[in-house]
Amino acid sequence: MLLMQKLVLVASTGATAVLYLLLALSVYSVGVVLERWWYFRKRRFDVNAVGTALEKRLRARDVEGARKDLANVRAVEAEVIHDALAYYADGADSLQEIVQKGIRQRRKTFESGLLFLGTLGSNSPFVGLFGTVLGVVAAFKELGAASANVAASSGGGMGNVMSGISEALIATAVGILVAIPAVIAYNLFQKKCNDIEENTGALANQVLAVMKSKSMAPAAQKANKKLAPMDDIEESNVSLRPAEANS
Repeated sequence: MLLMQKLVLVASTGATAVLYLLLALSVYSVGVVLERWWYFRKRRFDVNAVGTALEKRLRARDVEGARKDLANVRAVEAEVIHDALAYYADGADSLQEIVQKGIRQRRKTFESGLLFLGTLGSNSPFVGLFGTVLGVVAAFKELGAASANVAASSGGGMGNVMSGISEALIATAVGILVAIPAVIAYNLFQKKCNDIEENTGALANQVLAVMKSKSMAPAAQKANKKLAPMDDIEESNVSLRPAEANS
C-alpha cells in the first residue's frame, strides 16, 4: 500500500516531467536536422559531370590530374574515389577493395544523427502516452480526494478531474507532434545516405571500366598480330589459284 501511494505521488508530477522531456527532445532533434541538412548541402555535386571529367582524365592516363580534380570536390563520393585512385596501378581488384573500405569508414560520418532521429520518431508517441497515463492516474487521485468532501457533490471535484485528464492528453499530442518531423527527416537523410553509396558505386564502375579497357587493349593487339600470318597465307592461296588454273 505504501508503494502504491508513492507511485501515485510520482504520477502527480510525472506528466509534467514527460512534457518537459519531450520538449527537450524536440529541440535537440531540430538541431540534429539542421546539422544534417547543412552537412549534405555542403557536399552536393553533379555526379554526371564529375564522372565525365574523371573518365577523360583516366583515358588520357592522367591519374594524378584526376586525383587533383577530385580533391577540389567537397563530396564523400569524391573523397572515396580520390583515395582509391592511389591504387590505380595495382589493378581493378585492389581499387574496388579500397572503394568499399572508404565507404565503410565514412558511413559513421554521413549517417550521424540518423539513429537518434529514427529512435525518436518511433518512440516519442509512447513517451507521450506514458505521460498521459501518469496524468490520468493523478486525475483519478483528485477524484478520489474530492469524493471525500462536500465539494464533490457540487461538481467542483469532477471539474478538476476533467481538467487533469485534458492536460494529460496533451502529452500524447506532443509525443506525436515530435515524432512526425523526426520520421520525415530520418527518411530524407536515409535517402541521402543511399545516394552517396550509389554515386560512389557509379564512379567506381566508371574507373573500373576504363581500367579494364586499358588492360584489354594490349591483349587485343597481340591477338591481331597472331592472326596476321594466317591472313597472309589465305591471301597467298587466293593468288595461287589463278596460276594453277592456267597450268
